[in-house]
Amino acid sequence: MRRPPDAPLPPRNGLSPARMRLPVEGPWATIRDHLVDRIPKLPPQRLDQMLAEGRIVGQDGPVTLVTPYRPGTFIWFHRDLPDEVPVPFEIGVVHRDEHLVVADKPHFMATIPRGRHVLETALVRLRRDLDLPELSPAHRLDRLTAGLLIFVVNREHRGAYQTLFRDRKVRKVYEAVARHDPGLTLPTTVRSRIVKERGIVTAQEVAGEPNARTRIELIEHARGLGRYRLLPETGRTHQLRVHMSGLGIPILGDRFYPVVTETTLDDFSRPLQLLARTLEFTDPITGELRRFESRLKLRNCDQHTLSEFSIL
Repeated sequence: MRRPPDAPLPPRNGLSPARMRLPVEGPWATIRDHLVDRIPKLPPQRLDQMLAEGRIVGQDGPVTLVTPYRPGTFIWFHRDLPDEVPVPFEIGVVHRDEHLVVADKPHFMATIPRGRHVLETALVRLRRDLDLPELSPAHRLDRLTAGLLIFVVNREHRGAYQTLFRDRKVRKVYEAVARHDPGLTLPTTVRSRIVKERGIVTAQEVAGEPNARTRIELIEHARGLGRYRLLPETGRTHQLRVHMSGLGIPILGDRFYPVVTETTLDDFSRPLQLLARTLEFTDPITGELRRFESRLKLRNCDQHTLSEFSIL
């Protein structure tokens, strides 16, 4: 398969332009006619404004209102950005070399652009701040989890590092703060089947062959709360949060488990007490053993009280 041509538009705000391939067959006389049908959420008057401003570009230059439709060719454009609530935390850089950037993602920051989170994401911030337009994530953390994220500097190495995570060749260690239950026998390994349906914010444990495994260890406890070491052997959506909640010790600050609690996007007051602490793997490019540790800290157990637990 031929590689698509390079984008004729430069990145904007750390974001590469969207690329769209025109279908090889269709009834459209102009590219505009096709875009009206293809992007019904974009009002025609807004589309016409983008065309007039030269914001949609084809392989031969800017697309106009009357540019003929050319089957199988590409066009590029920058999407309109949503109104975003700024995330009031910095993203730290733990390590940087010619292959990798290892970042400390703060709570409340998404890994990649999606929905209402675009500029205020780890990927876009790092592309902009480090001037690395090809930077891409090797894996992801959900928005509410803090800690280590690995990004690949060059596109030709992207697959090698992403394959490490896909094939579970990265040792991950997380920390969490939750209620201490002296009746639980720890350490333990939780095994269950977790499913996550599109359009539903939470994952569910269901009957069936286990597809998720987590080893849970107690590091310390004080004042009715515990600090836990979590070692996921698999990588299901919300796996650690689901398993901790299933044991009756949901992670402090969890707004999804065991019950969904609605909050606004500008509420940064109660971060989820879950941290991706360490990552360890054999580098697929250099062959060296890599180990990275987060510089972020969760609150100590003695900084919480049980009376706080119901609202954290």
